Amino acid sequence: MVRKNLGFLVTTGLIVLFLYYASQFNNPLIGSQKKKIDINYSSDVTGSNGMVVSASRYASEVGINILQSGGNAVDAAVAMGFALTVTYPQAGNIGGGGFMVIKTKEKITTIDYREKAPIGSTRNMFLNEKGDFLPEKSQVGHLSAGVPGSVAGMLFALEKYGSMTREDVLAQSIKLAEDGFEMEEKLAESLNSNYDLFNKFPSSRKVFTKGGLKFAPGEKFIQKDLANTLKLISIHGKDGFYSGITAELIIKEMQQGGGIISKEDLLSYQPVEREPVHTNYKGYDVYSMPPPSSGGIALIQLLNMVENETIPDRNDVYYGIKDQANYYHTVIENMKRVYADRSEHLGDPDFWKVPVNELTSKDYAKKRRNEIDDNATPSNEIKPGVFVNESDQTTHYSIVDKDGNMVSVTTTLNNTYGSGVVVDGAGFLLNDEMDDFASKPGEPNMFGLIGNEANAIAPGKRMLSSMTPTIILKDGNPFMVLGSPGGGRIITAVYTTIVNVIDHKMSLDSAIDRPRFHHQWQPEYLQYEIGAIDDEVMAKLTEKGHQVKQISDYGRVEGILIDWKNKKYYGHSDRRGYGAAIGY
Repeated sequence: MVRKNLGFLVTTGLIVLFLYYASQFNNPLIGSQKKKIDINYSSDVTGSNGMVVSASRYASEVGINILQSGGNAVDAAVAMGFALTVTYPQAGNIGGGGFMVIKTKEKITTIDYREKAPIGSTRNMFLNEKGDFLPEKSQVGHLSAGVPGSVAGMLFALEKYGSMTREDVLAQSIKLAEDGFEMEEKLAESLNSNYDLFNKFPSSRKVFTKGGLKFAPGEKFIQKDLANTLKLISIHGKDGFYSGITAELIIKEMQQGGGIISKEDLLSYQPVEREPVHTNYKGYDVYSMPPPSSGGIALIQLLNMVENETIPDRNDVYYGIKDQANYYHTVIENMKRVYADRSEHLGDPDFWKVPVNELTSKDYAKKRRNEIDDNATPSNEIKPGVFVNESDQTTHYSIVDKDGNMVSVTTTLNNTYGSGVVVDGAGFLLNDEMDDFASKPGEPNMFGLIGNEANAIAPGKRMLSSMTPTIILKDGNPFMVLGSPGGGRIITAVYTTIVNVIDHKMSLDSAIDRPRFHHQWQPEYLQYEIGAIDDEVMAKLTEKGHQVKQISDYGRVEGILIDWKNKKYYGHSDRRGYGAAIGY
């Protein structure tokens, strides 16, 4: 009897040891026994009272100063928005527009201050007499500019959700413009590489070249006209931009350059507060921007479609090349279908009935996912779903304060330096957002994105965007704030960062810096940064029929990860840019 019991104990012990060691080596046969890994709360910058992240160190310093002086996240966001106009002119703006997602203790909301088509716009204004699209008209110069919304939107946010005065919020930006700041090497390179663009317009040449010469890193960049414009906004608020001296300068610039923004356009501009779009992804509540941004809906579609997939652990040696290839294949096919839907159904909701509930439903995601088979579907065979009923010189910034208020802002001039036109005497660039309309249905814009009637030009209409400012909560508490520039690639840059953090358990800096991949339905090929997909996996994808094209690095995610339980904030500014995360 003793011998039998001893044998039983030995056998049992061996089984227990086998299961233990097998679990340590991630044996897929007993995957359910693997210890669940929690979120990797870490990054290269930390704080315990607040965190800001932007594409410009100077703008981040402005934001953190606001938080340290008692301002809330909205105060900091507005201050940073004006600072970026001064220190990040390639995309920071008061001559463009953007979107803001806000979480306060009471609510989660969004503010739409996207540019509008001027009243004088016409459906075919960028087509010639033969009906051919003329991209040079929609992408450079005065006619390409939409009615700016940034000043109205930021001041609306400050008045409704901020706690500080305009004067306090704008003071640092005025000082940066009036006294100047030391130009970073990459800013000097950016300005100098657009030298020919600035030389087309005397007002731009005056501001963004050094008397016709190029800049050198380290020299002081002073912008007196812009300082005066910011002072007028500080004193008079919205009226300091949309009427009075600044408005007169905008109209004069339009008249001299053949633009069509009118006095009536400026006086009638209003931002719109909208309900965010939302999904729950594996227990995390994701809130993002609704139309006229396509970003939030597309992000939610992608998350819904991948939620039930088995995601290979990149560090798990037991996952074969085939498993990884199948996973990437599914994600790529998801992306293609999401961008096909974008082309047909998304536009300004004040002009077009956007099927938001249908597109963001999990049932619809399941239906689209079930269309995918083992091989790549050619893009021309993928159609938008049927219902009964962005240059990459955008910029993003993220803020969280000591009370857990969160702000996610993406703002843009569209192309790098927008239209290239500085408003003479006012010192700021005008956008070229008219190119974000579908000037000719089925014709790609500068980012290769296709649009149809939902995004056709109409007076007073907001053009479609890919901007995806996003906040994420866990159990009702702050978890993540992020967004990115990148034109049509914004959506997938945000999506892959979220999956890297939640599913791949990466630290925030690794999740943001990791090489990315993107497919937008048209053009046909998968776009990828070097190192995004292993060579062996890529070979399997091409066997499945995927066309591939390596591209340069894209997007500049500015993100914050929050360990609310321990009141620790983790920030990171994308390696692809030259911004900064600052915490305190």
